[in-house]
Amino acid sequence: MAIIKNAIEAMEAVMTPEQVSRARAAAEREMLAIRLAKLREQKGIRQSDMKAFSQTAISKIERRKDMKLSTLIDYLEGIGMGLEIRVYPKDAKGSHKSQTILKV
Repeated sequence: MAIIKNAIEAMEAVMTPEQVSRARAAAEREMLAIRLAKLREQKGIRQSDMKAFSQTAISKIERRKDMKLSTLIDYLEGIGMGLEIRVYPKDAKGSHKSQTILKV
């Protein structure tokens, strides 16, 4: 893992702050797909077992980098999971803590 961290640090060192920010956001979107598939697998649910979507649709959902919130809610419902969306101030100076804005 140290090698990966060093490689990432080396790449970020030659990037502008804006490029780093965009790259991190893109990586998070990629991680969403991986996390969704892993959640489903941890629950012991096959793509073909989900009733709200076809197996093909599940495969596409798990590969998407972006999706509608309603699709995510339906997917999670299909694996017996809920969704909570929290917001937080990006500036550390803010005295506000994170807040839940949606819980389904």
